[in-house]
Amino acid sequence: MASLSLQPKFSLHPNNSILHFHPQNKPQIIFFTRKVKIKTKTKCSSIDPQQQQQKQRESFTRKKKSVTETEKGVDPVGFLTKLGITHKAFAQFLRERYKSLKDLKAEIFTRHLNLQEMASGFEILGTHRHKEHRVDYMDWAPGARYCALVGDFNGWSPTTNAAREGLYGHDDYGYWFIILEDKLREGEEPDELYFQQYNYVDDYDKGDSGVTIDEVFQRANDEYWEPGEDRFIKNRFELPAKLYERLFGPNGPQTLEELGEIPDAETRYKAHKELHKDDPPSNLPPFDVIDNGKEYDIFNVVADPAWQEKFRNKKPPLAYWTEIRKGRKAWLKKYSPAIPHGSKYRVYFNTPDGPLERVPAWATFIQPDAEGKQAYAIHWEPPPEHTYKWKHTAIKPPKSLRIYECHVGISGSEPKISSFNDFTERVLPHVKRAGYNAIQLIGIVEHKDYFTVGYRVTNFFAVSSRYGTPEDFKRLVDEAHGLGLLVFLDIVHSYSAADEMVGLSRFDGSNDCYFHTGKRGHHKYWGTRMFKYSDLDVLHFLLSNLNWWISEYKIDGFHFHSLASMLYTHNGFASFTGDLEEYCNQYVDNDAVKYLILANEILHALHPNIITIAEDATFYPGLCEPTSQGGLGFDYHVNLSASEMWLSLLKNTPDHEWSMSKITSTLLGNKNYADKMLVYAENHNQSISGGQSLAEILLSQGNDKAPQSNELLLRGSSLLKMTKLITFTIGGRGYLNFMGNEFGHPKRVEFPMPSNNFSFSLANRCWDLLEKEGVYQDLFRFDKDMMKLDKNERVLSRGLPNIHHVNDTNMVISYLRGPLLFVFNFHPTDSYERYCIGVDEAGEYQVILNTDERRYGGQGIVKEEQYLQRTISKRADGLRNCIEVSLPSRTAQVYKLSRILRI
Repeated sequence: MASLSLQPKFSLHPNNSILHFHPQNKPQIIFFTRKVKIKTKTKCSSIDPQQQQQKQRESFTRKKKSVTETEKGVDPVGFLTKLGITHKAFAQFLRERYKSLKDLKAEIFTRHLNLQEMASGFEILGTHRHKEHRVDYMDWAPGARYCALVGDFNGWSPTTNAAREGLYGHDDYGYWFIILEDKLREGEEPDELYFQQYNYVDDYDKGDSGVTIDEVFQRANDEYWEPGEDRFIKNRFELPAKLYERLFGPNGPQTLEELGEIPDAETRYKAHKELHKDDPPSNLPPFDVIDNGKEYDIFNVVADPAWQEKFRNKKPPLAYWTEIRKGRKAWLKKYSPAIPHGSKYRVYFNTPDGPLERVPAWATFIQPDAEGKQAYAIHWEPPPEHTYKWKHTAIKPPKSLRIYECHVGISGSEPKISSFNDFTERVLPHVKRAGYNAIQLIGIVEHKDYFTVGYRVTNFFAVSSRYGTPEDFKRLVDEAHGLGLLVFLDIVHSYSAADEMVGLSRFDGSNDCYFHTGKRGHHKYWGTRMFKYSDLDVLHFLLSNLNWWISEYKIDGFHFHSLASMLYTHNGFASFTGDLEEYCNQYVDNDAVKYLILANEILHALHPNIITIAEDATFYPGLCEPTSQGGLGFDYHVNLSASEMWLSLLKNTPDHEWSMSKITSTLLGNKNYADKMLVYAENHNQSISGGQSLAEILLSQGNDKAPQSNELLLRGSSLLKMTKLITFTIGGRGYLNFMGNEFGHPKRVEFPMPSNNFSFSLANRCWDLLEKEGVYQDLFRFDKDMMKLDKNERVLSRGLPNIHHVNDTNMVISYLRGPLLFVFNFHPTDSYERYCIGVDEAGEYQVILNTDERRYGGQGIVKEEQYLQRTISKRADGLRNCIEVSLPSRTAQVYKLSRILRI
């Protein structure tokens, strides 16, 4: 049950870009401008006004110094300094962005208590069940004049549950608030207590015990107040009545002379103490008032330390309030829900251009329009027995990532849309068996058109209903955690679908609610809507969306899709030469950059184990640098050039013309960030909607029914294994594979669309190929052993490789990574019997992986007795020793230093 009040956990200092954690119960320090004398029973000290002012100045200096110390770790151009880059314009751009970010944070704190509140809008926005037998609805629509919730629960009436502008329910920022009271059942009496609370999960609660509210409050008073402390609580008019009677009663003074001179405060106080010296201790004040007679000294108070400690430890009797809370059975007996579980609803707005209906922006379950029907939200509030119970805890992120990219809808073998449950039962065990340690899900967030693969999101807080319910998705994530798999979500915050009836476009009738107006509000080529990242409420929406997927579904990380679309006003469709001027000119959307910095800061503060991956074709400088050093704060970045290179080589370049230098330089990418690189030989983009996978290019003759020659199969299988192995082992700490490509899926993916008459024939995966002996089973066996290589030898987490041998003539590549030696011969015809490769350590090297083994579909030219090689004391490739290896054409071998020889 979401609460309207959030417990502050941390805050972001408006003048700093790093997080500051504060104790929640720290006492407030108050400074007085006049001299104050503090006395205790054991010590008395006096501070004159000059000393007081001096102490205040010193305190201010200490505060200023502490802020400066916290900013010592912040350098807006830190990563430029680290990399030795000097570029005056870009450095100035970073400094101005840092100042702008501080101003943005200061503005945020004028609206939100802390960062948790900024990123937790889902706790109050949308529909939420309140403890006081009602449902609260809240949404943001600044352009609307009237707001109502319509659905099958109220006959789609726009007047039954409404909040109008100017009345309670609409604030200055454009947030609408509607309360839907549960309906009292026939024959039931209203609750005796106006603020009666209910527990909607447990059948019974303390309030069902039959104890009345009067008895609860009586026990609270008896246990909370000390004897005599509640005297004036029970008789609140006793003291003013006595004063009135003394002054104006029949026995009171009738004239000023009779009134006489009123003693000073000290005399009256001493007289009061003398009068009550025999009273119980609880009736006496636990402090003394003293005056030393100086002009500027009005009075001082000395409190009893024991009483002060006792007072601080007193807690208000709020716990007793829970004793009146009743259980679920009592609620269902007395009330029927205002919005029953599964109800269909929409939000109704009256705008300057007329009335309109929209799917609520914060809805968590949507039914997109199908077969010409209008879309609607579904109120998701399942009973406790149907709510998914989490079994497994989140797992810690590994040092290297082996990601299996999936699309739930096409994960089955049948020509239909697969479900979350199908994926959980069939695909997750396969991923675990294949040796991957993470899955990345695409197309999970609700989208109207299936053929868009989920990249034109319409409802950001909802899982796609075409795959199942929110509870089904929770089960998927939980079972993945149980198998030791991280779960990443492909998130699209760079643009949104342009649909108005189901999406955010013109949500409140205006054109600039969530998005920019004019041309800037539309993607240059895709027609999607571009977010207005400068608006605090848009930031509130997007940041809350990220936190929602983690809080509700325990997602372990995000793959931020197509950052180039949001980072530049030209949406990334421009030529980049690598000059830093291109990353700080007028085409850079600075507001989008600041949003990404905020997102990474907040996510890593709220969820320290979260992983964020940046997909940016332009590789914006500082993507994976800390935000405190001028970076954007991502954990990984995607090397998009690798897959494009392999596709170009296989389709356009003859085998004997491949450049080994180009392959190594492209795969290694930017050396400064290679350790944070996520690389893949191919991903879903090469398999979807008309594209070809590498296996389809290498293993197909253009006719699926035509028999494939052994020579073609050998070439295709060999190149597939080599491209995967070198991509996997030469890059950074992350590797990605699209579902099915681990065994060379022979067919592309094509989603149902008008061009194919909405056919599902290619919108699936041929898992049955793994059950048959042949090339697909061989490729899967190799991919499985390749994943095992990283698991056993920690290849990806060993740091960058030492590429010491690149021969374009012989088409041979070799490099060292830790104790492992990798050797590749890409030549299509030439084999080498005793090829010399340099190594640093003298010793014995054992082959632990060979692409040419027969169980991988190879020829087995290198025999097992040749797997052990001893070094020769001869310099090669700039290293002290070398080994002579047998290299058949189109093969690769992995050696491990098994024994070190001391000379």
